[in-house]
Amino acid sequence: MEVEPFDWRALTPDSVIGVDEVGRGCLAGPVYAAACVLNVSKPWEHYTDSKKLSPKKRKTYSEQILRDHHVCVAWASVEEIDDLNILNATFLAMKRAVEGLKLRGGHVVVDGIFKIPGLSGEYIQTPLVKGDLRAEPVAAASIAAKVARDEWISSLDSEFPDFGFSRHKGYSTQVHKQAIARMGPTEHHRKTFSGVKEYL
Repeated sequence: MEVEPFDWRALTPDSVIGVDEVGRGCLAGPVYAAACVLNVSKPWEHYTDSKKLSPKKRKTYSEQILRDHHVCVAWASVEEIDDLNILNATFLAMKRAVEGLKLRGGHVVVDGIFKIPGLSGEYIQTPLVKGDLRAEPVAAASIAAKVARDEWISSLDSEFPDFGFSRHKGYSTQVHKQAIARMGPTEHHRKTFSGVKEYL
């Protein structure tokens, strides 16, 4: 189904900040978020939902985004996810990403249906369903967050070679669930999540 593009360049004030998260549905690892302000003097029209890109293309685009645009990647830890619940931890990661840009305000376009609670009144917020498909600043944020999280969780392979983190990235795949059942959760698993808490 075609989604309608969103005219983010018409928003005011000028600094349009795309925000997206990755890892909400995982059984392991932090939830990541990124906030991105595109430098419109550099190429940006090719950015789209990170899930529609191959790992190689995501990596190439992420390098471009970090080099050419203003971006901050942030996260909320497994402990914060277990303490706050995944939705509130996601909001926390998003808030950290926006504040990490160190801007004095702007127009925040958030992927999804919610505004980010607790964000300074200097920011206007527009939630945008399928924002990563409809607005390139959100797409760029989705790519930066996805690559950063995938690289972090893949690094766990050296410590936990039998879990296959680089294959499933912490998501609730059959291979991952079988590894938890066989070996028990690691310190990086979300203790309040079904599929983990049963094996504590």
